[in-house]
Amino acid sequence: MPVAPVTYGASERPPRGSYEEARDDYTCDQHWERYTPLEHATYARLLARQIKQAPGQACDEFIASVDKLGPSDRIPRFDAISTALRQATGWEVVAVPGLIPEHAFFSLLAERRFPVTTWLRLPEEFDYIVEPDVFHDLYGHVPLLFDPVFADYMQAFGRGGLKAHGLQALEYLARLYWYTVEFGLISTPHGLRVYGAGVLSSVGEIHYALTSPKPQRLAFDLKRVLLTPYKIDHYQSSYFVVDSFDQLFAATAPDFAPLYAELNGQARLPNDAMLGGERSYPPNISNPRPN
Repeated sequence: MPVAPVTYGASERPPRGSYEEARDDYTCDQHWERYTPLEHATYARLLARQIKQAPGQACDEFIASVDKLGPSDRIPRFDAISTALRQATGWEVVAVPGLIPEHAFFSLLAERRFPVTTWLRLPEEFDYIVEPDVFHDLYGHVPLLFDPVFADYMQAFGRGGLKAHGLQALEYLARLYWYTVEFGLISTPHGLRVYGAGVLSSVGEIHYALTSPKPQRLAFDLKRVLLTPYKIDHYQSSYFVVDSFDQLFAATAPDFAPLYAELNGQARLPNDAMLGGERSYPPNISNPRPN
């Protein structure tokens, strides 16, 4: 489950996986002053590349808030972003030094605190990293936390995760997170748009998810999502499409305990085929009209 960031970076910073500077809740200081000129330049290049892809492909809510991350020529300061987020939706971003336990991750979300890793990929990893870095977390996740409905969804997910942890149902929540927060699509009057961070921060998957004839684009159905395994080593076979963030919040806010009991023992569903009666969406045209 992609529940937390990982950290590595300049040689003078703590090595990847080091928790020496972490507090009891696994948060730490960003230490913005430790970023090197090369890291700031790499971040700026990443941002410039992905920003060019946003019009006509990212959802309106993302585009409306991405500039709130701060200056585009350097890695943002977490405290500055938090000041703006608190005023907008009561959220803040907190630094973490690496992968953190699931319970700690859910606890932070339930408190409206989004964990962001402090390390940035190396130049030779510019196009692909195995685990999320500061660019993925900030660019992919944080802009939508300025949207009140999505912000509430993320807090509800955190609260649900704390309960699922006790019910041994984390596998279900992992699938929900994957197919919404990381790889979700939303239907708009101008066609499908992306809101999932994993797609928004990818150089290639944003085009694939919206325009390729290969994947299924299925209408969001909570039970279908919870029973559908996902792939971590290549582009997705299926994406799930919501009509609005209100729909997403309404579907996932209730107590999942009865649903977990209902799904327990049911077979996993195929992620590369459409079931009978499922609604699917056609791909966008290759050059979608900008929002």
